[in-house]
Amino acid sequence: MPYKDREINKLYYTMGEVTEMFSVNASQIRFYEREFDILQPKKNKKGNRLFTQNDIANLKIIFNLVKDKGYTLQGARDFLRSNKNEAKENQRVIDSLEKLKSFLLDVRDNL
Repeated sequence: MPYKDREINKLYYTMGEVTEMFSVNASQIRFYEREFDILQPKKNKKGNRLFTQNDIANLKIIFNLVKDKGYTLQGARDFLRSNKNEAKENQRVIDSLEKLKSFLLDVRDNL
C-alpha cells in the first residue's frame, strides 16, 4: 500500500504563524481577541498566544464578516451571538469551495 500524503494539522499555532496565514499584523489579531468573545487563544507561562484549530476557524469567520461582507465590529459581534452555527456552516462551505477552486486551478495548470 503506497504512502499517502495527508495534511498534518498542528495542535497549536503561534502568533507569527497566524499573522502569516491571514497576512495581517499581530496587533490586529490581538485587537480581535479583545473584541470577540469566541476568540480565546491559550497563553503559555511566558504570555505567548497559542491558537488552536478552533481559534483559526473563528478568526476566518471574523475576517469573512468584517473584511469580505463589510460588517462593522459591533455588527459582526451581534451576528456571531445570534447566528454562530450559521456562520460556522457558511465558513465551512467557503473553505471547501476554496479547496475545490485551488484543485481545479492546479488541474488546469497541469494540462
